Amino acid sequence: LFNATVRVKEWQGNVVFLHEVLPGSADRSYGIQVARLAGLPPSVITRAKSVLAKLEAQDPGQSARALVDDLPLFAVPSRAAAEPAPPSEAEQLIDALKALHPDEMSPRDALEALYALKAKLPKG
Repeated sequence: LFNATVRVKEWQGNVVFLHEVLPGSADRSYGIQVARLAGLPPSVITRAKSVLAKLEAQDPGQSARALVDDLPLFAVPSRAAAEPAPPSEAEQLIDALKALHPDEMSPRDALEALYALKAKLPKG
């Protein structure tokens, strides 16, 4: 029995799992990113980020138990937190790809669509 982790690359605030298993443990938790990939509601993700920020801001010598008790997971979020975040660039590209119907496109239309998608990619 041994620890193993999946190699991860962070890109523009998103996590990409590289499908490479390595010995050892991860240097940090990717639970919030995995929750977003799993499709949890934005309000849950926002709440988890808030709880994580408060946990990370506390004194390392302080017991996390007291802080966790002060951060009920099922607290009603404020109206501002309940509003969905605008889609990320990656989500916008995925939506644009989903809207394409390659079997109904001419080769020229497909090429133009590919160039339009490529133009939406971040520079660099």
